[in-house]
Amino acid sequence: MSHVTTHVLDSVTGTPASGIAVTLSARQGSGWETVASGVTDADGRIGDLGPDVLEPGVYRVRFDTGMYFRTLNVATFYPEVLITFEITGGDHYHVPLLLSPFAYSTYRGS
Repeated sequence: MSHVTTHVLDSVTGTPASGIAVTLSARQGSGWETVASGVTDADGRIGDLGPDVLEPGVYRVRFDTGMYFRTLNVATFYPEVLITFEITGGDHYHVPLLLSPFAYSTYRGS
C-alpha cells in the first residue's frame, strides 16, 4: 500500500469525485519535487499515490479541481486545492478532500 492515499467526495452531489488529477510533491529546499501523480477513480480514490515508504518531511497534494468542475459545467472559486502536511514516521497517511465549488475541507484520514 502507498504511504499516501486520497479520496475526494463532491459534497454538493454526495458522490465520489472521479477524474481529478492529483500530484504528490515533497519539499526540497525552497521548492517542490514531484513524487507521484494520479487520477481519482470512479470511487474518487487514488490508492497508489506514491511509494510504499516516504522519508519524513513536508509534502503536499495538489488537486486539479478547476478541470473537474469545468467538465461538469460548474463555476468554481478554487481552480486547485493544495493540502500541505508533514510525514513524521512510517504510518499510513490518508488525505481526503470534501469538495464543493465554493468551499472545501480536509482532515487526517485513516
